[in-house]
Order: sequence, then structure tokens, then C-alpha cells
Amino acid sequence: MERTLKIGGKLWQWGRRTYIMGILNITPDSFSDGGKFITIKDVLAQTKRMVEEGADIIDIGGESTRPGAEPVSHEQEVLRIIPVIKALKEQIDIPISVDTYRANTAYAALSAGADMVNDVWGLKHDPDMAKVVADFGVPVCIMHNSASAEYDSLIEDIKASLGKSIEIALKSGIRNENIIVDPGIGFGKTWEHNLDIMIALEKLKSLGYPLLLGTSRKSFIGKVLGGSVDERLEGTLATSVYGIVKGVDVLRVHDVLQNKRVAIMTDRMVRGIWTE
Repeated sequence: MERTLKIGGKLWQWGRRTYIMGILNITPDSFSDGGKFITIKDVLAQTKRMVEEGADIIDIGGESTRPGAEPVSHEQEVLRIIPVIKALKEQIDIPISVDTYRANTAYAALSAGADMVNDVWGLKHDPDMAKVVADFGVPVCIMHNSASAEYDSLIEDIKASLGKSIEIALKSGIRNENIIVDPGIGFGKTWEHNLDIMIALEKLKSLGYPLLLGTSRKSFIGKVLGGSVDERLEGTLATSVYGIVKGVDVLRVHDVLQNKRVAIMTDRMVRGIWTE
């Protein structure tokens, strides 16, 4: 039997197809698209474009998580994202995820209409985050992160860390079916680590949860191919195809149209024929 998850008003059926999460950074300094989408008009235009191109959910972030980025205050984060969430809820009919590791920001975003939390610290940075997610009864993406890039056994260490995050979630009252996991490509890892994770993605499926992959335009692709951030589309698409073959359920991407088309074609081969 297929597992299902309701995000906002949409029913997701795991294993039936690959879902696309479109990235919307409301920041001046994100590594790829920082400063591009600051005004509400720009944000609405970009979001509508991603919806038309096939995004299943939009992930909104108000603080850059690139290495070396300056942290922002909760107040600044909220000032950036809350007006956007409210505006989007009036304009689009797909779910909205908030990319934050702060419980008070998550609370404000969910109160404004966000449908999901994407926590890059896997519920470990803010001890109140898990309770906020549980109280709202929304899904959460739990990502692996680390303050250093030193591991005894990379994949087993990631699995153990994600296991602790899952334990925090369940003990706080987050429903098991509301959990998605993310290996955290680019977070607390060398570029070689990122390639090793890609090769071993199927081992993370043993955790028993849907798997999200976020490789879009990341530096390990540049290490392999060379070129600037804007020259990493083909490398990103290669990781998307490989991820789907390895069992990935959600792709978090900047380039929605290209990844959607790649996912449709790969799903036809990997998962068989599906219909919406």
C-alpha cells in the first residue's frame, strides 16, 4: 500500500512519482539567487512561474544557509518571509514550506499560512521547534547537519544523527507520517562526502521515511564540472536523475521546469506509468 501525506490541501502519494520543491530565497546573500526576489511583485512573479513549470510546493527562506553567510535575527527573518507567505496564500494553490531552524519563526510562518517546516538543523538547533511543528500538526523535513566535516563512518553517522532527530520528533508528538528526511548535501560535508552520499542514497531509505534531495547548483557540482553557480544545471539534473533511481521522493531545486521534465521521464522508467 502506498504511503500518503497531506500537505496543505494536497495529497502526496509516496512512491507514485517524484515531487518538486521550488526554492524561493527572500535574501540578499543566498549563494545562487540572493537578491533576485525581494519585492512582493518579483516574488509573486517567480512563484507563479515555478507553479506553471510544475512545482508541487514552494520552500521560502529568509536567511541564507550558505557557508559563511551572516546570520539574521528572528525579527529580520520574519519581516522578510511573513508578507510573502500571506501574499502567496492568496495567489497560489500549492503548499508553502518555511525554511527555518527557529521555533518562533516557524510559529509565525505557520500562523500566517505556511503548510510545512524545513529545518536544516533537524530539530536540534532550537529545542522548541519540534513542539511547534507538533502543535500545528504539519509535516517537517528533518535535515542532517554538522558543525564539522569529520565522521567515523559517513553514512552510518548521518543515519544515526537523523535517527536522533526522528526520536526528538516522535517524542514531541510529531506524527510519524509527517516526517521527511534529508541527508543535507553541502551542510557540514566536504565535496567528496557529498558524492559519497549520492552514491549511497539508497542506504538512507532504510530509515523508513520519504527522502528529500537538495543538490541544486551546489558547490560539489562545480568541483566536478568547473564553472560558476549559473553553469551547474546539467550537473544538477544528473544528480536528480541519479537520486530518483536511488529512491529519492522530493527534489528541492531552483530550476523547476528542467527538473520536472527530468523527473517525469525518469519516473516513467523507474516507477512505471503514473497519472495525476
